[in-house]
Amino acid sequence: MRVKIVCVGGGPAGLYLAILLKLRDPSHDLTVHERDAEGSTYGWGVTYWRGLLDQLHAHDPETARAIEASSVRWSEGVAHVRDLTTRQPGDEGHGIGRHRLLRILAERARSLGVRLEFESLITPDDLPAADLLVAADGVHSALRTRHTDHFGTRIDTGRNRYTWLGTTKVFDAFTFAFVETDHGWIWCYGYGYGPEASTCVVECAPETWTGLGLDTAPEPDGLVLLEKLFADVLDGHPLIGRPSAQAPWLNFRTVTNRTWHRGNLVLIGDAAHTTHYSIGAGTTLALEDAIALSGALHERPTLPQALTRYEQRRKQALLTLQSAAGHSARWYEDLPRYIHLPPQQMFALLGQRHSPLLPHVPPRLYYRIDRAAGRLEAMRRFKRWLGPKLARTAQARAPRE
Repeated sequence: MRVKIVCVGGGPAGLYLAILLKLRDPSHDLTVHERDAEGSTYGWGVTYWRGLLDQLHAHDPETARAIEASSVRWSEGVAHVRDLTTRQPGDEGHGIGRHRLLRILAERARSLGVRLEFESLITPDDLPAADLLVAADGVHSALRTRHTDHFGTRIDTGRNRYTWLGTTKVFDAFTFAFVETDHGWIWCYGYGYGPEASTCVVECAPETWTGLGLDTAPEPDGLVLLEKLFADVLDGHPLIGRPSAQAPWLNFRTVTNRTWHRGNLVLIGDAAHTTHYSIGAGTTLALEDAIALSGALHERPTLPQALTRYEQRRKQALLTLQSAAGHSARWYEDLPRYIHLPPQQMFALLGQRHSPLLPHVPPRLYYRIDRAAGRLEAMRRFKRWLGPKLARTAQARAPRE
């Protein structure tokens, strides 16, 4: 049966959903509207892990091969603290330029007969007629905002400030650098996404941000200061800001929604949920949303049943990651608790920052427990039992808005 589907937003979620739906049924009438010009996307590189690549190969091998061929990979993490460096093996990670990823998805969608309408602004007041309307319009989703009360949208703003930059320094591992200043610590995460460039996310506490003058400095002056602070890890390479950046320093916004659909309107990607950038899962979750929504539309006989099934699946899948992202963000907000540990211990707890147990145990004791748990199955079971229990207790005591 021919179905008319409109996606509002030409990011990874909207484009990949259009691809999967066309693959399932070429007769579908599919249009993706993107308000910006083609190729004008923000951002540098995005990260993903082997598990996502396996899913892409299972659902559309052609797209998966193109993404894999355009990605760089690493299998180590490096932490620089003052003049000390620790390198550890880790899971295989991948980086790809956001421009390149969107170009791959757009070309594949076009080849399947999807209409792509760039510089096409769709507002809640002029929605096109469609059997299914997909809100893939990001964290500031206008379609979601119009019906905030129905969706039960909640937005929690993080304490720390961060800025998303590029650099010509090519990191060969996922790199962390922590620098102490007279106004507190400032740090960056760096990872490659191509043969000539990397992403560099800089973060610090608000008092450090204002103490260094980053709150008032023009962006070029701010970049010069950051280049000096991270000179050792950048090896003389420049940092690059976004052209015409309106708000180069941000507070991360964690978006959750009580429900993800209203009539024939459904939320996907950042419009439905966000997870803190420090776990590197945003693009993966957007593509997994597309996979789940495509599957639910194929499996369920009616649209309400399909949208309900999609929401149930994704909310369940997100529980662990949302918890991990929240604990990861908190780890960085509590950095003084960990930064003075011996480098090996500090790096080990950096790798454990997703743990719900870590905030409730003295860091040195946690490190010893974690080392013991690696050797004793009984200790691993104890950690798995105690962590969620403490997290639930802390959540129950937390003040509500």
